Amino acid sequence: MGRIIAVANQKGGVGKSTTAINLSACLAEMGQKVLTVDIDPQGNTTSGLGIDKMGVEATLYELLLDECELSDCMIENVIENLSLIPSNVNLSGAEIELIGIENKEFLLKNQIDRVRDQFDFIIMDCPPSLSILTINAMTTADSILVPIQCEYYALEGLTQLIHTIELVQERLNPELEIEGVVFTMYDARTNLSLQVVENVKNNLQQSIYKTIIPRNVRLAEAPSHGLPINLYDSRSAGAESYRLLAEEVLHREDEEWQ
Repeated sequence: MGRIIAVANQKGGVGKSTTAINLSACLAEMGQKVLTVDIDPQGNTTSGLGIDKMGVEATLYELLLDECELSDCMIENVIENLSLIPSNVNLSGAEIELIGIENKEFLLKNQIDRVRDQFDFIIMDCPPSLSILTINAMTTADSILVPIQCEYYALEGLTQLIHTIELVQERLNPELEIEGVVFTMYDARTNLSLQVVENVKNNLQQSIYKTIIPRNVRLAEAPSHGLPINLYDSRSAGAESYRLLAEEVLHREDEEWQ
């Protein structure tokens, strides 16, 4: 059975889509069969993997509203070993259209469970909010990976996210756990980045990945070319960092965690 990881943080601009795209691509590069699910109406993961988000006919939106089959909206082998369920702005309407639907928190889970055994990893990119879409992801996932930007307000909102995860554990998905926290946009030239890392380590009773994702120009450029960083610039610091993160995720069970 594939491991299902939701990349979530209700704060925007922390590197969720960047992490979802590049973690997926680096796991695929290691020979793992990966399905990436874009649950964000902005569709950044879809376009970041080279798919024209407004050009796709069947997306996650149609899937959740039962207007298409999973096989209709899954784009296979976007890159080798990596398939994608795309999204676009239509998904923002799902919130309203799902009102009144019974067991709406389980719509995604019911679909993903059908293909779970076909993949080693299923990586889900969540929207920057604690909406019904994010709840669907948490109900489906085994674990939550939380990207935290190395900036002053890093911990802001994190307690709310953890509270939401605890509610989902209590009421919808007792198996859910926090996969870990990964620091993004780390700038070695500033004391602030270092202080944020120390502050989070001291205040957060969660697993923290050893890999820290640096601020990297090539990492910022890659989405505009529709490529993950390991294909856009394989030797960049960003590519190396996401490969290390993928190694950590892959061998999570073997390693002794902090």
